[in-house]
Amino acid sequence: MEQCRLALEQHNWNMEAAVQDRLNEQEGVPSVFNPPPARPLQVNTADHRIYSYVVSRPQPRGLLGWGYYLIMLPFRFTYYTILDIFRFALRFIRPDPRSRVTDPVGDIVSFMHSFEEKYGRAHPVFYQGTYSQALNDAKRELRFLLVYLHGDDHQDSDEFCRNALCAPEVISLINSRMLFWACSTNKPEGYRVSQALRENTYPFLAMIMLKDRRMTVVGRLEGLIQPDDLINQLTFIMDANQTYLVSERLEREERNQTQVLRQQQDEAYLASLRADQEKERKKREEKERKRRKEEEVQQQKLAEERRRQNLQEEKERKLECLPPEPSPDDPESVKIIFKLPNDSRVERRFHFSQSLTVIHDFLFSLKESPEKFQIEANFPRRVLPCVPSEEWPNPPTLQEAGLSHTEVLFVQDLTDE
Repeated sequence: MEQCRLALEQHNWNMEAAVQDRLNEQEGVPSVFNPPPARPLQVNTADHRIYSYVVSRPQPRGLLGWGYYLIMLPFRFTYYTILDIFRFALRFIRPDPRSRVTDPVGDIVSFMHSFEEKYGRAHPVFYQGTYSQALNDAKRELRFLLVYLHGDDHQDSDEFCRNALCAPEVISLINSRMLFWACSTNKPEGYRVSQALRENTYPFLAMIMLKDRRMTVVGRLEGLIQPDDLINQLTFIMDANQTYLVSERLEREERNQTQVLRQQQDEAYLASLRADQEKERKKREEKERKRRKEEEVQQQKLAEERRRQNLQEEKERKLECLPPEPSPDDPESVKIIFKLPNDSRVERRFHFSQSLTVIHDFLFSLKESPEKFQIEANFPRRVLPCVPSEEWPNPPTLQEAGLSHTEVLFVQDLTDE
């Protein structure tokens, strides 16, 4: 409700103007209360094919009419001469206030109110916007634009508005087939338009349309014209120029179709480009993945090679550090038969006084032995503490471990554990 009240206040509580302005905003046309600073459309008025229809004032009839005309002629001539001289002199003293357009919408609204006060609300639908916006809408919608310039001081303006412009047949024709923009030449907006259209007398009507891709004046109606004659002249102008609008509609449709086709082609090209880019990205990612995998395998191979080399060096070092094997005749010697995980057997003699670590180092130095292992005795079933641990910081000797002169020990593989 607050938004509705604000919109009505902006349009001086004119519901018709508020609704039309709201519809213009929804269609993307700037609001008439926030006119764009862009340069207005230029109207071609120099076309030599402009249809012009001028209604002259009727000549006096009879002796009485001529007498009245001759008597009033000096007074009329003197009045208009003095008025023109006064206006000309006033321009040097004070510039014409109509030359500065500060509130074009206010000029339109003010003219509408004064028109309705004098001639009633039965009139063609006025365009609720500036002259430039009316030209833009007529160009965008491919419609005729009828411009009416109202001369407040002209003697024929009142009769034309009451009898011709507000006639039901005229109202029906204008509302159904064209946009209608009107303003008084006493208002800055109307005066600016009159300077562009260069009217000769009042009432003045100009028919404007899009012709040869320019907004062009295709008809001028000047003078006091009767309702039937006005309808005939407007219909004649529209019929004579309808082909231009049809041609422009066809060209616009063709341009739109071409634009749609080009847009579809661009979209298809972009989709194809994105697909190619996606394929290229996946190819790069796959190539990078393979490269990383190859590098990882190579690193693993190098690491495994270094590990084996280090293991072999450790075996050789352990082998070099082993004490010599006792002779079979040595009463302190122990003959031990080792059963390896691959079911092979290894036999060697050790001294009772040697630590169980010597047994471990011997087995570790063998090529057939696993990397990690433990040594078990069978009777009784136990694991020999051959390497330092928390329980056995210093492994016991063979004698302390309870080994006899001949033993069979089992080597259990712990590499996978």
